[in-house]
Formats: sequence, structure tokens, C-alpha cells
Amino acid sequence: MVRQIVKDELFLAQKSELATKADAAIITDLIDTLKVNSEHCVGMAANMIGVKKRIIVFSVGIAIVPMVNPVIVKKSGPYETEEGCLSLNGVRKTTRFEKIEVEYQDKDFKKQRQEFAGWTAQIIQHEVDHLKGRVI
Repeated sequence: MVRQIVKDELFLAQKSELATKADAAIITDLIDTLKVNSEHCVGMAANMIGVKKRIIVFSVGIAIVPMVNPVIVKKSGPYETEEGCLSLNGVRKTTRFEKIEVEYQDKDFKKQRQEFAGWTAQIIQHEVDHLKGRVI
């Protein structure tokens, strides 16, 4: 189901809770909402649709990848950049890392560990910040 985008910075600044199998429908809602906003959005965290659970989705080409309870366990190559956000107006400066390693659960709640670099790594870092209540 497509959900409305939350723009309340006080809500977005709250930390998200661990997701469980009972939260699986949130993955579908995030994917549906990202598809509708794909012209100007490449990633989304559950709190952006009003749910404080640790779930993100992001685009890689035409595929949309969900991550449940993601944790960045390694990062290297810091750089400064500017990012926009569907929940916020304008762009803001932030520090990101060129390479990251993430532990997460896939849509079937199976544990995964994967390395990411470049644009995909930047998207994941932005969405994981959302889960921490960090608004860029």
C-alpha cells in the first residue's frame, strides 16, 4: 500500500525499533511508496511512512532492495557531500563513506552481510541515519 510521506522533523528525529517478522507488511508498503516516488527518490526508511521500525528500501537500477535491521559494521573513505530528502526541503551537507559493510536481514529475515560502494553506499548511509533519528 502506498503511504503518505512524513515531513514532521520531530517524528523523524526519533530512533526506530528493531523489526520482526510481524512487520513484514511494512516492507511491501515501503516498496510501493518508493515506486510511486521513484522520479525523485532512491531510498526510503520506514519512519518516512510513519512507522518507527528498522527497515529501509533502496533502488539499484530497476530493482528495489529491502534491508531489515541494517547495521553498518565497517566504513572507509570519508567524503563531504550534499543530500536532499523526500521528507525535507532543500539539500544539506553531510559526511559519507565511499565503502561500507552492512549486516542486515533480507525480506525473508535471513541474515546477510554485504559490502557496498559509491552511490549505493551513500543511499544506504542516508537511510540508516533515518533509523537512528538523524535528520541530515
